[in-house]
Amino acid sequence: MNLGKKKELAAKALKVGKNRIVFNVEGLPEIKEAITKQDIQTLKEEGIISIKPVKGRRKIKKRKTKRGPGKIKKKVNNRKQTYVKITRKLRDYLKELKNRGDINKDLYWELRKRVRMRAFRSKANLKEFLKEIEKRGLDALRMSSKTKKIKKPKKKKKK
Repeated sequence: MNLGKKKELAAKALKVGKNRIVFNVEGLPEIKEAITKQDIQTLKEEGIISIKPVKGRRKIKKRKTKRGPGKIKKKVNNRKQTYVKITRKLRDYLKELKNRGDINKDLYWELRKRVRMRAFRSKANLKEFLKEIEKRGLDALRMSSKTKKIKKPKKKKKK
């Protein structure tokens, strides 16, 4: 015997999903006779129709954090975001200095390399560094820089 339509009626009457409704085998003749929502509700009160509990914990206990592509925050991402913010700020500042004529092209590129290597923590740190360079001169910058390495030519081996 097919009780699919009765399950649908019970689901609507009791406001739950079809899969959660369970019919008691002993009360099948009474379930067949039930036509209205009121009949279904009385059968539930009598215990002939029962409702299964909700599966999983999601309904019982709400998840503390909602998860989605925009909500996941990891340490790596935070580090990258801070790097990007600082780098953009410093590069804009260097560009501004170059356009004003405060620094020459060589110094500009030397500082750009240092920005990439994260030599400066902030814009203030960069300004402080620039003041030191003014005192010492451009040659001191090149001496302290590890970006330029002098390569020795390799000797060819004879066979």
